Amino acid sequence: MTLDNRAFLKQSSQKLLFKFAVPAIFSLLVNELYNMVDTVFAGRYIGENAIGAMTIAFPIQKIIIAMGLLIAAGASTYAARVIGEKNYKHLKKIVINSFALTTVSIISISFIIFSFKESILYSLGASNNTYPMAMQYVSIILLGGIFISLSNVLSYIMVALGKTKTLLYTNVVGVILNIILNYILVIRFHMGIQGSGISTVVSQIVACLIALGQFIYMNKKQNFNFFKNIKINIISTSIMREIMLVGFSTFIIEIADAVVSAVLNNVLYVGGGDSAIIMLGIITKVYMFLFITVIGISSGMQPIVGYNFGAENYNKVKDILKFSLKTVIIVSAVVWIGFIIGAEPIIGFFLKDVNLVSKTVPAFRIVISMVPLLGIYYVAIYYYQAIGEARISFVLSIYRELLMFIPISVILFKVIGLNGVFIAYPITDIIVILTSIYFIRRAFKEKFQEEEKVSKQVGVRV
Repeated sequence: MTLDNRAFLKQSSQKLLFKFAVPAIFSLLVNELYNMVDTVFAGRYIGENAIGAMTIAFPIQKIIIAMGLLIAAGASTYAARVIGEKNYKHLKKIVINSFALTTVSIISISFIIFSFKESILYSLGASNNTYPMAMQYVSIILLGGIFISLSNVLSYIMVALGKTKTLLYTNVVGVILNIILNYILVIRFHMGIQGSGISTVVSQIVACLIALGQFIYMNKKQNFNFFKNIKINIISTSIMREIMLVGFSTFIIEIADAVVSAVLNNVLYVGGGDSAIIMLGIITKVYMFLFITVIGISSGMQPIVGYNFGAENYNKVKDILKFSLKTVIIVSAVVWIGFIIGAEPIIGFFLKDVNLVSKTVPAFRIVISMVPLLGIYYVAIYYYQAIGEARISFVLSIYRELLMFIPISVILFKVIGLNGVFIAYPITDIIVILTSIYFIRRAFKEKFQEEEKVSKQVGVRV
């Protein structure tokens, strides 16, 4: 097995972060575009009830994507650490176990959802208007869950091995194909929401095949021998447990959106009917685009921190953490300004109803008001995840949406109605930002000093 990781140690923090963050940003962009493309075609060529149906189906999609990303992020970060420790034998076990875990878990989850999809959809806020379309869409997209998950696992592991472009190429091909197929099936063949679902699944299958081909090529060219002499005892519950522990924060970040959506769908349907759900659906989908750069930079930082932490190069860890914080604040502020200024045409791109657009735009601006500083929260999560502090990372990951936002939004909705849900976003974000600053300061004041002291005692040069 051959592997050159000198770049992790010798390249500047700026170059390293750029190398890992840019593909991650584009990958996240493309992942969001899978659902966004369907939403655009639904809103403009099928009808607003189709957007409502996709909003209802959104938590189901998120559950599958979240599980795949849990394994992908966990395996990638775990792999980066053992590479830093030069434990290549264990690296092979991580790769094999991540594939096995992905296959079993995603197929099981998809089967359970398919078996109970009617009751699940109604519990997510489906009405008589949105249920038929939601049923058709979910029945199709469940078939693609295993493919998008395996594609992410393959690509993320290759990122840990320094092959960052696979993540970008795989997802770009997938979303371009999704746009083309949506155009053909929805506009030309008038297949409605079924056409959108088929387009998504076919594009996910193709993307997975591309990622698999790249992985096999890399395995052969670099002489990793991941699939040579595989024995049944290589399947390890302890390795799977570590993958899931390390990646659990990523899962919570993703699944929290699904939980929030499920709760708000039910709350808003009672208070505002299908139109309120449509408003929320558009706001949350556009809102997620603001976090693409934030999470991309944070996740791009993760393997760099993981490798250098494993190699006990704590000065490099500190340097990349500082630079990541500066970068995520500046970049998210620039993107935020663009969304604030262009809110009306952006929202109007999805909705034809002028009245709905006029209500949605000011609500959207309230929702995103604290975004420029929210990157601190995600950097904190991914940093603690990268160094193996699963408990802190887990608490932070459930803190914003599950512990803070849901109760605040439900209370404010009961007090002041629909606007209370939108106001709950900046109130939650202020609390979360202050908490994240505490944990970042703790990392600099306590964690680095402790690790550097230990390293000096054992004669390790930091």
